[in-house]
Amino acid sequence: MTARRRLPDRRFAETFDLHVGAFRYTCTVGWFADNDGIGELFLNSSKSNSTADTNARDAAITFSIAVQHGADPEAIRRALSRDSQGRATGPLGTALDIIAERTA
Repeated sequence: MTARRRLPDRRFAETFDLHVGAFRYTCTVGWFADNDGIGELFLNSSKSNSTADTNARDAAITFSIAVQHGADPEAIRRALSRDSQGRATGPLGTALDIIAERTA
């Protein structure tokens, strides 16, 4: 297993809102030092403690652990569920699409 890549104590982070279906989510993304890729991601639904909120938070935690252990965020983004037009169908995929657009 690859050693965990630690984030600096102080790091750049960006927060934005997104919508998936009837739910609004807030996403905060933190970056490794020198903007060397996504280091962590937090997702919360506007319906606190709902199943949608729990699933979004769990997906973000899993994503964060994966990238801190060397997983490719772009490979994860491409592997997530999409509709017939190629749009992400879940909050993690939607958040990663927005981040990819902003950093392209």
